[in-house]
Amino acid sequence: MNKFFYILVFLTVFSSCSEYQKVLKADGEGAIATKFKMGEELYNEGKFGKANKLFAQIVPSYRGKPQAEKLMYLYSNSFYQMGDYYVAGYQFERFASSYPKSEKAGEAAFLSAKSAYMLSPVFSKDQTETKEAIEKLQEFINVYPESSHVSEASALVQELDFKLEKKAFEIAKQFNHISDFPASVRSFDNFIFDFPGSKLREDALYYRLDSAYKLAVNSIEVKRTLQTGLVYLKKQRLESAKEYSEAFIKSFTDSKYTEDVNKMIIEINEELKNYSTKS
Repeated sequence: MNKFFYILVFLTVFSSCSEYQKVLKADGEGAIATKFKMGEELYNEGKFGKANKLFAQIVPSYRGKPQAEKLMYLYSNSFYQMGDYYVAGYQFERFASSYPKSEKAGEAAFLSAKSAYMLSPVFSKDQTETKEAIEKLQEFINVYPESSHVSEASALVQELDFKLEKKAFEIAKQFNHISDFPASVRSFDNFIFDFPGSKLREDALYYRLDSAYKLAVNSIEVKRTLQTGLVYLKKQRLESAKEYSEAFIKSFTDSKYTEDVNKMIIEINEELKNYSTKS
């Protein structure tokens, strides 16, 4: 009985594949409608790869015809469902532009933007595609503010924004780890200015202080003579570090870094006493 069942399944699958190949290779006017019909059936069954091959053959034949709108949406979405986000994004953008009054125009615009989101790499890599995705998602939100997809689009923008924050933060932190403290301080200054509401703000303020502190206490004393008198380079750096410590304490009175920050403040103040004596 089981053997008969497997044979029946094999014959059914073989027959189905043979029919598909037959339609795929068919030519002539009558084949176009048949390919559309089978392509739609395969699409509805989730067989997007097979459907896509049939749609690709008949797209030119339906240009300017009433059925073109439906075909082009199915064709675009088959790429999306297959994970070919480059082509899906392009095809959905074309659909939304070609059929602006279609009830699917808003959804197509969203899926075009979401295709760009799907192409965004991990934060450690170049973020050009992430920035492009943010622009496309924001454009969708602006053009279709009443769309049911706006909430999801906004969430995707926030996710991508955080990826950019993470990228900038990790670059600045890496400068700290390799002891390039001037570059670390500059990078964290830029980060804090560019992302004032970041979830990483506490960490950024701490590592900026840590970099400024290590730069200051490890500095060799250098005196420079200006018109106003002697300028002590180490003193300048200590004063900058003190300002950063005050900024941190003002923003985060109860922090996981508080103990370390207090130790830095004590040492900074002790070092600065030397200049009071010199004065």
